[in-house]
Amino acid sequence: MQSQFSLRLSVLTIALMGSCFAHAAVSPDQAARLNADLTPMGAERAANADGSIPEWTGGYTQVPAGYKSGDKRADPFAADKPLFSVSAGNMAQYAEQLAEGTQALLKKYPDYRLDVYPTHRSAAAPQWVYDNTLQNATRATLEEATEKVSGAYGGIPFPIPQNGAEVLWNYRLSWQGADTFYAPFDTWLMTAGGKKLQATRARFWYQHPYYFKEGSLDTYGGKHLIGKLLTEQPSSKAGEGLMTHWDMDPSARAAWQYLVGQRRVRRAPNVAYDTPDFVTSGVGFFDEAFMIFGPTDRHDLKLVGKKELLVPYNNNRAAAASSDELVKPGFLNPDLVRWEKHRVWVVEATLKAGKRHVVPKRTYYVDEDSWQVLLLDGYDAQGKLGRHNYSLTLLAPEMPVLTAQVMWGSYNLETGAYFLNAAANDLKVQYQDYPRPSASFFTPDAMASDSMR
Repeated sequence: MQSQFSLRLSVLTIALMGSCFAHAAVSPDQAARLNADLTPMGAERAANADGSIPEWTGGYTQVPAGYKSGDKRADPFAADKPLFSVSAGNMAQYAEQLAEGTQALLKKYPDYRLDVYPTHRSAAAPQWVYDNTLQNATRATLEEATEKVSGAYGGIPFPIPQNGAEVLWNYRLSWQGADTFYAPFDTWLMTAGGKKLQATRARFWYQHPYYFKEGSLDTYGGKHLIGKLLTEQPSSKAGEGLMTHWDMDPSARAAWQYLVGQRRVRRAPNVAYDTPDFVTSGVGFFDEAFMIFGPTDRHDLKLVGKKELLVPYNNNRAAAASSDELVKPGFLNPDLVRWEKHRVWVVEATLKAGKRHVVPKRTYYVDEDSWQVLLLDGYDAQGKLGRHNYSLTLLAPEMPVLTAQVMWGSYNLETGAYFLNAAANDLKVQYQDYPRPSASFFTPDAMASDSMR
C-alpha cells in the first residue's frame, strides 16, 4: 500500500511540476475582450489619448480595380503628406517614441531622417482567422522551457500574451495572407564605402499548414511553416537550395541544403541562431532572417510591455521603387520610407547562462495589430548597440495582409554597412499567393531535382 501511495504521489508531483513550465490559456472572460475592447487579433481597439493612433475599424481591404496576383501593389495612401520629420536636430523631442537603433542611425548620419505620416491601422485578416484566434485564446499553451506550443491552430495563438515567448510565437504563427505563397527576390548589400552590391537573386516558396482553412486542431500535424529557396544569382551559387520545416515543437525542426559543388542534399542543423546566413553573404545571421527564423531558446524572453513607437509601416511606395532609388549609401532613401506611430509590444531577449550567441541581447518591437516584428535592436557582449534590424511592411489588401516577409534587413551600426533582403524592387512580380502544391514539392528530393535543372 505504501509503495502504491508513493507511486501515485510521484506521478502527481511530476504532473504538477510539468504544469509549472506550461503557461495556461486565458479564461473565457478574458478572451471575450477580443469582441469588445480588443480587436480580433488582440490589439487595443480604441485610439490613443491624443488620437495620433486612430481606432481600429477593420483594417484596409480595398483591392484596386484590375489588380492581378503578383502585380506591384499601389500605395493606397499616396496622397498623404508627412505630419513632421525627425532628424538628428530634433530627435530629442521624440526620443520616447524612437527605438535605440533608430536614434543611433539619426546620430550617425546627419542627412538621415524619418518622414512620419498619418497612422493607418491597415492590418486585416479573414473572419475565419479571427474565429480561430478566439478559440486559441482559451486553449493554446506554451512550454516556456522548450518553446513548444500546443492547442493552437489557424489564428494567433496568444492574442492576450502573458510573456515574451508568447509574443514572439504570435509573429511566427501570424497570418501572412495565404496558406502558400511565392516570392522572387533580390538581396542588396550596401558596403561601408557606399558601394551597392547584389548578394543574391532567388525564389522562395513558403507554406503554412497551420493555416489550411479546411483543417482543424484535431487533424493538424504540427508543422507550422515549410519553406523552399532556390538561388539563381550569383552564378557561383546558382542552383543552391535551402529547405526548412519548422514545427510547433522546436526540437522537431529540420533543414536541408543543396550544395551545387557536391550535387547532393545534406542536413543543415546549423541553419539557426547566429550561423552566418549565406543568402546575405554572411552579413546577417540565420535567426535574423524574416526578423525571426527558427528557435530563440538560447535567450530568456522578457515581456517589457507596450509602448507607442515611430516605426516603418505601409511601405508599398518603397516596394515599388527601383533598388537604385531605394538603396542608398549609409541608409535607405528617406524620401521613400514611410514611418507611422503605432503601439508595439516590447520583448527583451537576454542570453541564458551557459549559452553562446554573438548577439547576447536583443530588443524586439512587435506590432500590436499584425504581430509583425517591425524593428529589432541587437547588443554585443559589452552591452553596446551594434545592429539595428528593420522590416518595411507590405500591405496586400487583396489577401488581406500586412506582412514583414519581404523587405527586411539590418544596419551594422559600427561599420556603416547594411543590407535589404527579400526585395522585389527590380523584378516584375511581388509576393503573391500560390496554388497549393503536393506535399512532395517541399521535400529534399524535390529541391535537389529543381536545383539540378
